[in-house]
Amino acid sequence: MEQDERILARISEMVEDERRLRTSLAAGEIDGETEQQRLGQLERELDQCWDLLRQRRAKTEFGENPDEASVRPSSQVEGYLE
Repeated sequence: MEQDERILARISEMVEDERRLRTSLAAGEIDGETEQQRLGQLERELDQCWDLLRQRRAKTEFGENPDEASVRPSSQVEGYLE
């Protein structure tokens, strides 16, 4: 489960990054275009992390090795409904 904890920690970091971006925009420290570019990148990475975590949990649930799960391209995991 150590790997799962690392993935969750990374997700928390990215959520905090997202909050900082929104705060920076509100404070006028960055422009809307910069915020949107960075948010887009964060959202793609978050989708990949959540997907990897779901894969790992599913493998564990069905008696498979969770370490065989792998990060899939963002184009593959974007648009998944939670």
